[in-house]
Amino acid sequence: MTGSEDNTSGTQPRKGRNLVETVSQRLRAAILRGDLKPGDKLPSESGLTEQHKVSRTVIREAIASLRADGLVEVRHGVGVFILAPRTGGDLAGGAGPGLVGGLRHADPSRVSSIIEMLEVRAAIEIEAAGLAATRSSPAQQELIFECLDTMKQRIADGGPAVESDRAFHLAVADATNNPRFRELLEAIGRQMIPRALLQDDDTDVSPTEYLTQIHAEHTDIARAIAGGEEQAARDAMRLHLRGSQLRYRSLIRRG
Repeated sequence: MTGSEDNTSGTQPRKGRNLVETVSQRLRAAILRGDLKPGDKLPSESGLTEQHKVSRTVIREAIASLRADGLVEVRHGVGVFILAPRTGGDLAGGAGPGLVGGLRHADPSRVSSIIEMLEVRAAIEIEAAGLAATRSSPAQQELIFECLDTMKQRIADGGPAVESDRAFHLAVADATNNPRFRELLEAIGRQMIPRALLQDDDTDVSPTEYLTQIHAEHTDIARAIAGGEEQAARDAMRLHLRGSQLRYRSLIRRG
């Protein structure tokens, strides 16, 4: 059963999506019932795979969904930990911290376009993160962390963090030492950081809580790259971009 679920050819997408929803709902219900309490650590990926009789891919997608809802925190090299559930509509919509509050009146057609672009970015950047983990120089790794520090400072100052966010992803692309990755991302243009497209000017209206989560996701990517952990870097980038897709899908669900 596990082998058939871990389908990379895309011939059974609906089945895979149903499995992801089933597992994420089981875990979400356990958190809301109190069976899993704030601070508790989830079983390992292999443990969850065995427990739910699904593939690793399904478990990763389910964790990404819970992370987007702000129900779990992924600590690189340590594990996945339960966070205190938010109350009311936040859980129902699954938008993640603060995104809906800042972009409540977003045009659904523009949000759909953003989700499509995030899927394209995932195809590019998951591979880029893995290559960066195996090819990057110390100087390139240092630049990635400098982008992180700049973003953290922008958030602390209440200033726009869009450009530092974009610079981080370009720095990861450069760390592949394949210039085509940067070329592809630059070709995407302003859409590369999607929240910029849903705002009227250069002001970053995204709430601090949301930006802090994005920074934490970037930190996981950077640490995996610096540690030379190819699969961890891919997984961290996948969780980041998958979480973004889920957050924007929730905007459409909320109308």
